[in-house]
Amino acid sequence: MRAIVVDRWMEPRDLRVAEIPAPSVKPGTLELEVRAAGCNFFDILMMQGKYQVKPPFPFVPGAEVAGVVRSVGDGVKGFAKGDRVLASAGLGGFAEIAVVPVASAWAMPEGMSFEEGAALPIIYPTSYAGLVFRAHLQAGETLLVHAAAGGVGIAAVQIGKALGARVIATAGGPEKLEVARANGADEVIDYAKESFVERVQQLTGGKGADVIYDSVGGDTFDQSLKCIAWNGRLLVIGFAGGRIPEVKANRILLKNISIVGLHWGAHVQNEPARIPETFRALFDLYRQGKIRPVIFKTYPLEEVSVALEALASRKTWGKVIVAP
Repeated sequence: MRAIVVDRWMEPRDLRVAEIPAPSVKPGTLELEVRAAGCNFFDILMMQGKYQVKPPFPFVPGAEVAGVVRSVGDGVKGFAKGDRVLASAGLGGFAEIAVVPVASAWAMPEGMSFEEGAALPIIYPTSYAGLVFRAHLQAGETLLVHAAAGGVGIAAVQIGKALGARVIATAGGPEKLEVARANGADEVIDYAKESFVERVQQLTGGKGADVIYDSVGGDTFDQSLKCIAWNGRLLVIGFAGGRIPEVKANRILLKNISIVGLHWGAHVQNEPARIPETFRALFDLYRQGKIRPVIFKTYPLEEVSVALEALASRKTWGKVIVAP
Protein backbone atom coordinates (compact mmCIF):
# COMPACT_ATOMS: atom_id res chain seq x y z
CA MET A 1 0.00 0.00 0.00
CA ARG A 2 1.00 3.65 -0.37
CA ALA A 3 1.88 5.43 2.85
CA ILE A 4 3.96 8.21 4.40
CA VAL A 5 6.78 6.60 6.38
CA VAL A 6 8.93 8.32 9.00
CA ASP A 7 12.18 6.37 9.43
CA ARG A 8 14.21 9.13 11.13
CA TRP A 9 13.53 12.52 12.69
CA MET A 10 12.61 14.78 9.80
CA GLU A 11 10.83 17.93 8.66
CA PRO A 12 7.54 17.95 6.72
CA ARG A 13 9.41 18.84 3.50
CA ASP A 14 11.29 15.52 3.75
CA LEU A 15 8.17 13.36 3.61
CA ARG A 16 7.67 11.06 0.64
CA VAL A 17 5.16 8.36 -0.34
CA ALA A 18 6.49 4.82 -0.01
CA GLU A 19 5.17 1.35 -0.82
CA ILE A 20 4.93 -0.78 2.33
CA PRO A 21 2.99 -3.88 3.42
CA ALA A 22 -0.50 -3.22 4.72
CA PRO A 23 -0.88 -3.54 8.51
CA SER A 24 -2.42 -6.77 9.75
CA VAL A 25 -5.79 -6.89 11.48
CA LYS A 26 -5.57 -7.95 15.12
CA PRO A 27 -8.29 -8.92 17.58
CA GLY A 28 -10.28 -5.91 18.65
CA THR A 29 -9.37 -3.81 15.60
CA LEU A 30 -10.88 -2.63 12.33
CA GLU A 31 -9.14 -2.51 8.96
CA LEU A 32 -10.12 0.67 7.14
CA GLU A 33 -9.79 1.89 3.60
CA VAL A 34 -8.77 5.44 4.47
CA ARG A 35 -10.77 8.07 2.60
CA ALA A 36 -9.57 11.08 4.63
CA ALA A 37 -7.05 11.81 7.37
CA GLY A 38 -6.80 14.90 9.57
CA CYS A 39 -3.58 16.88 9.96
CA ASN A 40 -2.55 18.13 13.39
CA PHE A 41 0.32 20.26 14.62
CA PHE A 42 1.46 17.40 16.84
CA ASP A 43 2.02 15.31 13.68
CA ILE A 44 4.81 17.73 12.83
CA LEU A 45 6.25 17.64 16.34
CA MET A 46 6.13 13.82 16.34
CA MET A 47 8.12 13.46 13.12
CA GLN A 48 10.62 16.04 14.40
CA GLY A 49 11.12 14.09 17.63
CA LYS A 50 9.76 17.01 19.69
CA TYR A 51 6.52 15.43 20.87
CA GLN A 52 6.03 13.65 24.21
CA VAL A 53 5.13 10.49 22.26
CA LYS A 54 8.09 9.13 20.26
CA PRO A 55 7.05 6.05 18.26
CA PRO A 56 9.78 3.59 17.24
CA PHE A 57 10.99 3.85 13.64
CA PRO A 58 9.59 3.33 11.12
CA PHE A 59 6.09 4.68 11.69
CA VAL A 60 3.23 6.10 9.65
CA PRO A 61 1.92 9.38 11.12
CA GLY A 62 -1.70 10.52 11.06
CA ALA A 63 -3.95 10.30 14.12
CA GLU A 64 -7.41 11.02 12.72
CA VAL A 65 -9.05 8.98 9.98
CA ALA A 66 -12.36 8.39 8.29
CA GLY A 67 -13.03 5.58 5.90
CA VAL A 68 -14.78 2.33 5.04
CA VAL A 69 -14.38 -0.92 6.98
CA ARG A 70 -12.56 -3.58 4.91
CA SER A 71 -12.50 -6.26 7.60
CA VAL A 72 -13.04 -6.72 11.34
CA GLY A 73 -10.75 -8.42 13.82
CA ASP A 74 -11.73 -11.25 16.14
CA GLY A 75 -14.01 -10.22 18.96
CA VAL A 76 -15.28 -7.08 17.24
CA LYS A 77 -19.00 -6.43 17.53
CA GLY A 78 -21.13 -3.62 16.16
CA PHE A 79 -19.17 -3.09 12.93
CA ALA A 80 -19.26 -4.83 9.56
CA LYS A 81 -17.53 -4.61 6.21
CA GLY A 82 -18.67 -1.52 4.31
CA ASP A 83 -19.49 0.59 7.39
CA ARG A 84 -18.49 4.26 7.26
CA VAL A 85 -16.49 5.12 10.38
CA LEU A 86 -14.28 7.78 11.89
CA ALA A 87 -11.53 6.98 14.34
CA SER A 88 -8.78 8.37 16.49
CA ALA A 89 -6.01 6.09 15.32
CA GLY A 90 -2.98 7.50 17.12
CA LEU A 91 -0.80 6.55 14.15
CA GLY A 92 -1.21 5.16 10.65
CA GLY A 93 -3.63 7.64 9.09
CA PHE A 94 -1.44 8.89 6.25
CA ALA A 95 -1.86 5.68 4.28
CA GLU A 96 -4.31 3.91 1.99
CA ILE A 97 -5.13 1.35 4.70
CA ALA A 98 -5.14 1.78 8.47
CA VAL A 99 -5.88 -0.54 11.38
CA VAL A 100 -7.57 1.14 14.34
CA PRO A 101 -8.75 -0.07 17.77
CA VAL A 102 -12.49 -0.66 17.74
CA ALA A 103 -12.71 1.30 21.01
CA SER A 104 -11.53 4.39 19.11
CA ALA A 105 -13.90 3.99 16.15
CA TRP A 106 -17.39 5.42 15.73
CA ALA A 107 -20.07 5.02 13.09
CA MET A 108 -20.35 8.28 11.16
CA PRO A 109 -23.66 10.15 11.32
CA GLU A 110 -25.73 10.11 8.15
CA GLY A 111 -24.76 12.94 5.82
CA MET A 112 -21.29 13.45 7.27
CA SER A 113 -18.55 13.52 4.63
CA PHE A 114 -15.30 11.61 5.05
CA GLU A 115 -13.44 14.95 5.25
CA GLU A 116 -15.71 16.09 8.08
CA GLY A 117 -15.31 12.71 9.76
CA ALA A 118 -11.53 12.98 9.71
CA ALA A 119 -11.74 16.50 11.14
CA LEU A 120 -13.78 15.51 14.20
CA PRO A 121 -12.17 12.79 16.39
CA ILE A 122 -9.66 14.94 18.31
CA ILE A 123 -10.51 18.64 18.10
CA TYR A 124 -14.23 18.40 18.79
CA PRO A 125 -13.97 16.08 21.83
CA THR A 126 -11.18 18.32 23.12
CA SER A 127 -13.35 21.43 22.91
CA TYR A 128 -16.49 19.73 24.19
CA ALA A 129 -14.80 18.09 27.18
CA GLY A 130 -12.97 21.31 28.00
CA LEU A 131 -16.03 23.54 27.91
CA VAL A 132 -18.53 21.11 29.44
CA PHE A 133 -16.60 18.88 31.86
CA ARG A 134 -13.83 21.23 32.95
CA ALA A 135 -15.01 24.83 32.53
CA HIS A 136 -18.73 24.09 33.11
CA LEU A 137 -19.78 26.72 30.58
CA GLN A 138 -23.37 27.87 31.15
CA ALA A 139 -25.94 29.45 28.85
CA GLY A 140 -25.75 33.22 29.07
CA GLU A 141 -22.08 33.32 30.06
CA THR A 142 -19.39 35.02 27.99
CA LEU A 143 -16.84 32.73 26.36
CA LEU A 144 -13.58 34.13 24.99
CA VAL A 145 -11.94 31.82 22.42
CA HIS A 146 -8.35 32.46 21.39
CA ALA A 147 -7.05 31.38 17.96
CA ALA A 148 -10.70 30.99 17.03
CA ALA A 149 -10.08 30.21 13.35
CA GLY A 150 -7.90 27.19 14.10
CA GLY A 151 -9.20 23.64 14.38
CA VAL A 152 -9.92 23.51 18.11
CA GLY A 153 -10.82 27.20 18.08
CA ILE A 154 -13.62 26.79 15.54
CA ALA A 155 -14.86 23.74 17.43
CA ALA A 156 -14.92 25.79 20.65
CA VAL A 157 -16.81 28.64 18.98
CA GLN A 158 -19.43 26.28 17.55
CA ILE A 159 -19.87 24.31 20.76
CA GLY A 160 -19.92 27.44 22.92
CA LYS A 161 -22.65 28.91 20.77
CA ALA A 162 -24.59 25.63 20.86
CA LEU A 163 -24.43 25.74 24.67
CA GLY A 164 -25.97 29.21 24.69
CA ALA A 165 -22.91 31.31 25.47
CA ARG A 166 -22.05 34.73 24.10
CA VAL A 167 -18.86 34.06 22.14
CA ILE A 168 -16.00 36.52 21.67
CA ALA A 169 -13.32 35.29 19.26
CA THR A 170 -9.74 36.41 18.70
CA ALA A 171 -7.86 35.74 15.46
CA GLY A 172 -5.26 37.37 13.24
CA GLY A 173 -6.46 39.18 10.12
CA PRO A 174 -9.84 39.89 8.49
CA GLU A 175 -10.08 36.54 6.71
CA LYS A 176 -9.75 34.52 9.90
CA LEU A 177 -12.06 36.90 11.76
CA GLU A 178 -14.73 36.26 9.13
CA VAL A 179 -14.25 32.50 9.55
CA ALA A 180 -14.83 32.85 13.30
CA ARG A 181 -17.89 35.04 12.77
CA ALA A 182 -19.34 32.64 10.18
CA ASN A 183 -19.08 29.83 12.73
CA GLY A 184 -21.00 31.58 15.46
CA ALA A 185 -18.80 34.22 17.10
CA ASP A 186 -20.86 37.17 18.31
CA GLU A 187 -17.87 39.50 18.49
CA VAL A 188 -14.43 39.24 16.89
CA ILE A 189 -11.09 40.81 17.83
CA ASP A 190 -8.01 41.10 15.62
CA TYR A 191 -5.25 40.53 18.16
CA ALA A 192 -2.69 41.83 15.65
CA LYS A 193 -4.30 45.27 15.59
CA GLU A 194 -5.77 45.86 19.04
CA SER A 195 -5.51 44.75 22.65
CA PHE A 196 -7.91 41.91 23.23
CA VAL A 197 -7.83 42.75 26.95
CA GLU A 198 -9.20 46.24 26.43
CA ARG A 199 -11.74 45.08 23.86
CA VAL A 200 -13.07 42.26 26.05
CA GLN A 201 -13.46 44.68 28.93
CA GLN A 202 -15.40 47.05 26.66
CA LEU A 203 -17.63 44.29 25.31
CA THR A 204 -18.46 43.00 28.80
CA GLY A 205 -18.94 46.33 30.52
CA GLY A 206 -15.79 45.80 32.55
CA LYS A 207 -16.85 42.40 33.88
CA GLY A 208 -14.56 40.23 31.75
CA ALA A 209 -15.07 36.81 30.21
CA ASP A 210 -16.57 34.03 32.33
CA VAL A 211 -14.66 31.31 30.46
CA ILE A 212 -11.47 31.76 28.44
CA TYR A 213 -10.45 29.00 26.02
CA ASP A 214 -6.68 29.15 25.57
CA SER A 215 -4.83 26.87 23.18
CA VAL A 216 -2.01 29.40 22.72
CA GLY A 217 -0.33 29.90 26.10
CA GLY A 218 2.56 32.33 26.46
CA ASP A 219 1.64 36.01 26.42
CA THR A 220 -1.95 35.17 25.50
CA PHE A 221 -2.36 33.30 28.79
CA ASP A 222 -0.72 36.12 30.73
CA GLN A 223 -2.98 38.77 29.19
CA SER A 224 -6.08 36.64 29.64
CA LEU A 225 -5.70 36.95 33.41
CA LYS A 226 -6.37 40.67 32.96
CA CYS A 227 -9.78 40.24 31.33
CA ILE A 228 -11.26 37.28 33.19
CA ALA A 229 -14.42 37.73 35.22
CA TRP A 230 -14.95 37.15 38.92
CA ASN A 231 -15.40 33.40 39.36
CA GLY A 232 -14.03 32.97 35.84
CA ARG A 233 -12.43 29.80 34.47
CA LEU A 234 -9.31 29.91 32.34
CA LEU A 235 -9.22 26.71 30.31
CA VAL A 236 -5.74 25.53 29.30
CA ILE A 237 -5.82 23.47 26.10
CA GLY A 238 -2.27 23.76 24.77
CA PHE A 239 0.72 25.95 24.05
CA ALA A 240 0.73 26.66 20.32
CA GLY A 241 2.51 29.94 21.06
CA GLY A 242 5.55 27.98 22.22
CA ARG A 243 6.05 29.26 25.79
CA ILE A 244 4.46 27.38 28.68
CA PRO A 245 3.25 30.13 31.03
CA GLU A 246 3.45 30.34 34.79
CA VAL A 247 1.08 32.15 37.12
CA LYS A 248 1.50 33.60 40.59
CA ALA A 249 -1.11 32.13 42.90
CA ASN A 250 -2.26 35.53 44.17
CA ARG A 251 -3.67 36.21 40.68
CA ILE A 252 -5.92 33.17 41.13
CA LEU A 253 -7.04 34.35 44.56
CA LEU A 254 -7.82 37.99 43.75
CA LYS A 255 -10.63 37.29 41.31
CA ASN A 256 -11.69 33.94 42.74
CA ILE A 257 -10.81 32.30 39.44
CA SER A 258 -10.08 28.73 38.44
CA ILE A 259 -7.35 27.64 36.06
CA VAL A 260 -8.23 24.23 34.67
CA GLY A 261 -6.56 21.97 32.14
CA LEU A 262 -7.90 19.53 29.58
CA HIS A 263 -5.96 16.48 28.38
CA TRP A 264 -8.44 14.66 26.19
CA GLY A 265 -6.11 11.79 25.35
CA ALA A 266 -5.74 10.84 29.01
CA HIS A 267 -9.46 10.08 29.33
CA VAL A 268 -8.81 6.61 27.89
CA GLN A 269 -6.91 5.66 31.04
CA ASN A 270 -8.65 7.87 33.60
CA GLU A 271 -12.27 8.46 32.59
CA PRO A 272 -13.14 6.07 29.75
CA ALA A 273 -16.88 6.44 30.33
CA ARG A 274 -16.63 10.09 29.28
CA ILE A 275 -15.57 9.12 25.75
CA PRO A 276 -18.83 7.59 24.44
CA GLU A 277 -20.75 10.28 26.34
CA THR A 278 -18.78 12.94 24.48
CA PHE A 279 -19.19 11.41 21.03
CA ARG A 280 -22.93 10.89 21.56
CA ALA A 281 -23.29 14.55 22.44
CA LEU A 282 -21.21 15.68 19.46
CA PHE A 283 -23.13 13.50 17.00
CA ASP A 284 -26.40 14.89 18.37
CA LEU A 285 -25.12 18.45 17.86
CA TYR A 286 -24.04 17.53 14.32
CA ARG A 287 -27.44 16.09 13.46
CA GLN A 288 -29.07 19.26 14.81
CA GLY A 289 -26.85 21.36 12.56
CA LYS A 290 -25.19 23.12 15.51
CA ILE A 291 -21.65 21.95 14.74
CA ARG A 292 -19.94 21.15 11.45
CA PRO A 293 -16.21 20.71 10.87
CA VAL A 294 -14.68 23.39 8.66
CA ILE A 295 -12.26 22.14 6.00
CA PHE A 296 -9.54 24.50 4.78
CA LYS A 297 -8.33 22.25 1.97
CA THR A 298 -7.95 18.58 1.06
CA TYR A 299 -4.57 17.43 -0.28
CA PRO A 300 -3.63 14.15 -2.01
CA LEU A 301 -1.28 11.80 -0.19
CA GLU A 302 1.65 12.93 -2.36
CA GLU A 303 1.21 16.46 -0.96
CA VAL A 304 1.30 15.63 2.76
CA SER A 305 4.42 17.78 3.09
CA VAL A 306 2.60 20.73 1.50
CA ALA A 307 -0.40 20.18 3.79
CA LEU A 308 1.69 20.07 6.97
CA GLU A 309 3.81 23.06 5.96
CA ALA A 310 0.63 25.02 5.30
CA LEU A 311 -0.57 24.06 8.78
CA ALA A 312 2.76 25.04 10.34
CA SER A 313 2.68 28.44 8.61
CA ARG A 314 -0.53 29.28 10.53
CA LYS A 315 -2.01 30.59 7.30
CA THR A 316 -4.75 27.97 7.33
CA TRP A 317 -8.02 27.85 9.23
CA GLY A 318 -10.24 25.01 10.29
CA LYS A 319 -8.89 21.60 9.40
CA VAL A 320 -6.31 20.52 6.84
CA ILE A 321 -7.17 17.12 5.34
CA VAL A 322 -5.22 14.48 3.40
CA ALA A 323 -7.10 12.10 1.10
CA PRO A 324 -5.13 8.87 0.44
